[in-house]
Amino acid sequence: MVVEDGRPTTVVVRDGRFVALELPHHWRPTMREVAGFDADELRAVREWADEQPDGAYRPIEGVVLGPAVPDPGAIYTIGLNYHAGSGANPDRPERPLVYGKLPSSMAGHGATLTWDRKLTPNVDAEVELGVVIGQPATAVAPEDALRHIFGYTIVDDVSSRDEWLDGDQWLLGKSMAGFCPVGPWVVTPNEIEPDDLRLGCTINGIPIQDGSTAAMRFSIEGVIAFLSRHVTLRPGDLIATGTPARLEGPLGPDRHLEPGDVVTCWIEGIGELTTRVA
Repeated sequence: MVVEDGRPTTVVVRDGRFVALELPHHWRPTMREVAGFDADELRAVREWADEQPDGAYRPIEGVVLGPAVPDPGAIYTIGLNYHAGSGANPDRPERPLVYGKLPSSMAGHGATLTWDRKLTPNVDAEVELGVVIGQPATAVAPEDALRHIFGYTIVDDVSSRDEWLDGDQWLLGKSMAGFCPVGPWVVTPNEIEPDDLRLGCTINGIPIQDGSTAAMRFSIEGVIAFLSRHVTLRPGDLIATGTPARLEGPLGPDRHLEPGDVVTCWIEGIGELTTRVA
């Protein structure tokens, strides 16, 4: 999603360049509308992109990027979804542990994050593989779940660590303005295999997380199937699938975000999502 003259525009990105998506009858669909396209409609978008002249594509570098999914109907976050190490783990939940974030917390790549530090001085960043729902999903079986995915993105699950928020007000502690950077774009399933992707997070270039999606306790298919038994997942809904353990050093697990920090979340095959802290 590119923002020009204050207006968000859905774009197709290829090889570091982009073109604004404009379908017949001058229709510029939103990202949520595109996410809900069926297979034939998505094929038509790819064909349209193939037909665009080289001069229609512009460099993505230097443009303002909005949230890759600017208006999700719902944001689901999955807790404790990565193995801390090899072997059995007695703390493993028997089913996915589901939290949530409010859509008003969305931010884009390159955004500046600020918040009331009197309200919560201790805030952390976490890298998560984001799953963007395509076709609606209600009570789907795990073997059918991948058919309901529009694409994958990077989510920085920014969260308060103060007890009064992290302990009993998770929704508020995860949903302050800017606490859900998403981007830089959405990669469609034909471009990526999500089962064993390296992912990590750095603060000022220093690693604080480094893991692989292969360490997920509950697979993407399992998470979608579980959620869809309880709620209807709709086009453009976002699932943050969990985060690897925090590294012990050199910053250590107790180093929270500070003014001047530059946070970079990265996932193999997708790219980098950067946030600056004010």
